[in-house]
Amino acid sequence: MDAKVLRKVETDGRAAQAVLSALFIYPVKSTRGIALTRAEIATTGFKWDRRWMIVDEKGLFITQRTHADLARVVPEITREALVLRAPGLPDLFVPFDGEGAPLTVKIWDFVGEALEEGREAHAWLSQFLGEPVRLVKVSPRVTRIANPRFAYTEPAPINFPDGYPFLVCNAASLRDLNNRLPQPMRMECFRPNLVVEGLDPWAEDEIETLAFQGATLRFVKPCTRCAIPSRDFETGENSVNPLPVLRKFRWSKALSGVLFGENATLTAGAGELTVGGRCQVRYRRTPRTL
Repeated sequence: MDAKVLRKVETDGRAAQAVLSALFIYPVKSTRGIALTRAEIATTGFKWDRRWMIVDEKGLFITQRTHADLARVVPEITREALVLRAPGLPDLFVPFDGEGAPLTVKIWDFVGEALEEGREAHAWLSQFLGEPVRLVKVSPRVTRIANPRFAYTEPAPINFPDGYPFLVCNAASLRDLNNRLPQPMRMECFRPNLVVEGLDPWAEDEIETLAFQGATLRFVKPCTRCAIPSRDFETGENSVNPLPVLRKFRWSKALSGVLFGENATLTAGAGELTVGGRCQVRYRRTPRTL
């Protein structure tokens, strides 16, 4: 990144406080998110987050990068089932207790087993997307882990996110970005799990941990952004594209991408996080190289 543009953050290991202002989960990878006031946290991420994903006939995962209409699929978690809604179709109910057949799937570099959710789910999604696809869920027999190059020495198990169990975004950074854009964007475009308020813009670059009551998250890797934030998060249609502006001052040569948000892992604790809850912010003692 351009060090001349970024605000310098003192990296003396000091602590500060911030407030958790929003929580989101995305039960089916790349479909609409669900805003929550509280969320149960675990090492794999928030409960129900990215527990399902859609794959093509070869078992390769699909996302809004190539299937923008996934933004129009709205999930709901009930006591007994995942419910999916989409324009022009009846609601789809996917019971939690379904025992699907194993299917080999591929998501980035990971190849492993997932469990199919059955013909009705496959047919419903295939009809909506206009091509043969399948709905699969995480298999309890298979462990996928975050990239150990960034996730430190302790293995960080994950479900079906792109790479890490949590994505944290800074509300002040979005405000700064919006001041540079022709029209403002909503935070939902960046698909965070947690949004924090009370930090300076781009302070996330030098944060090491966020400590909530009962749980501590470690920032392990800045999030490089694809084209998905440039689409309307409710319709999938093209909208404001932040990438050209971000590239001017948030480009990382080392990561070959523009940065917005921080990937994080759970280093301690469990329980629930609640919107409005405070967290202790610990900055790095030594700057990291991006």
